[in-house]
Amino acid sequence: MTAPQASPTTFRESTLWSMPIRDLGLTIEGTRLEPVVNEFRKELDAIGFRRLAPRFYLSTEWGVPFETVAIAIPFYLAHEELEEMHAERAGHVEGQDREEILRYLRHEMGHVVNYAYLLYDQPEWEQLFGSMSEPYEDDYRPIPFSRKHVRHLPGWYAQKHPDEDWAETFAVFITPGLDWRSEYAARPVALAKLEYCERTIASLLDVEPIVVDDELDEDVGEIEYSLAKFYRDLLPKKSRLSLNLDMMLKSIFPDRGTPIQPRAASQLLRRLEPELLDNVFRWTGHFPDRTRVLIDHLASRAQSLDLSYHESEEAAVTVAVTTLVTSLAMNYVHSGWYLR
Repeated sequence: MTAPQASPTTFRESTLWSMPIRDLGLTIEGTRLEPVVNEFRKELDAIGFRRLAPRFYLSTEWGVPFETVAIAIPFYLAHEELEEMHAERAGHVEGQDREEILRYLRHEMGHVVNYAYLLYDQPEWEQLFGSMSEPYEDDYRPIPFSRKHVRHLPGWYAQKHPDEDWAETFAVFITPGLDWRSEYAARPVALAKLEYCERTIASLLDVEPIVVDDELDEDVGEIEYSLAKFYRDLLPKKSRLSLNLDMMLKSIFPDRGTPIQPRAASQLLRRLEPELLDNVFRWTGHFPDRTRVLIDHLASRAQSLDLSYHESEEAAVTVAVTTLVTSLAMNYVHSGWYLR
């Protein structure tokens, strides 16, 4: 039986919101993802991969199941409305446009190559990147602007785990038009990783992969739960931060009497949220879901305190809010605490 195809602008309807995701008829073919995936295949052809061909499929998030050659792409990227809904509910979309999708595909292909040829078992790989047996910590503490790592995905992702360090290095190496030798000339450790990548890929182009398993993990066509459950489980709990940031908020939005046509500070905070989520993650490594909880806490306190500002102050208070959120995020990334 063919799965029902969801017509445009209907995913918000309660029937589809509660329907199993497998029945939404989502595919790569015939969507905006298809030409991007085809473009990436051409990139791989240009590099010269002749024996290794990844399998692409839709799932709940980006990834490559360990010891497979299958690349998972978030299902919400297959439909514009689903992407909008994801942005509303999660606050952050990994793959907002063609170029960003390609960036993620290049990264995931690094995992495919690593697993297909068991590179992580090579002594030189382990010497450069570390051991695959190291704990894989979601809540990692990166060193911003580290000279030992390349930078490809936001959040200093190469520092998460040796497997991610390799995947990021591979992604930089295969990015079309990027002069990585010049880019990393002053960073000898990162450059050594890129040069290893160059030598290794050149030696593998005509070699049959050791691992060819393309088993899928949470394939979109098999997901039994609904969009409603997916987002209910995905989103963080309502803010319960036990932080007293009132003094900081009052310093940004001081009481100067009732301004003419006052603007609510809480509304400004919520309006700034999308840009803050992306940019704070990009430059600090503080994950968007945590930043969203932090901003929600700040906005709630600003509303309770009835803080406001005048239109003429908006540029200044925007800079101040951005600096505050970034500083708190950096504290958390480095110490595990917003305030100490």
